[in-house]
Amino acid sequence: MPAIKYSIADQFLHENLTWERELDFFMQENAFLKTRLSKVLDNNMDKNFLELAEQFQSNFILKDEHMKFLIEDIKALQKKLMNCLEGVLSDDKKILQQQEKLHSEMDYFEKNFASLKNEFNQYLASIV
Repeated sequence: MPAIKYSIADQFLHENLTWERELDFFMQENAFLKTRLSKVLDNNMDKNFLELAEQFQSNFILKDEHMKFLIEDIKALQKKLMNCLEGVLSDDKKILQQQEKLHSEMDYFEKNFASLKNEFNQYLASIV
């Protein structure tokens, strides 16, 4: 099987680095959302709000875990791509599959995170 061409491996590596930066931003944003939730909880002890706050908190924690798994997968693929760039033989088909899988997972995560963030912000706006 022919090795992945330099330009393709380089492009994949660039995309992976972009995802890494995006996930760093999402981690910061998620921390901010958890802090906002905490501040709102300090001022609102309504039972219905407490139940919803628990749901949001659980979702924020799940997002943190999901991001950690995505970062691990991205770093593992980055090592393989760096090996390609250094001329180490690789399983091109497997690398392409992993890149496509990560691309899909990142698309899903971005949309899902945006949805959660919007739902949270809309809810906070409705109780103010």
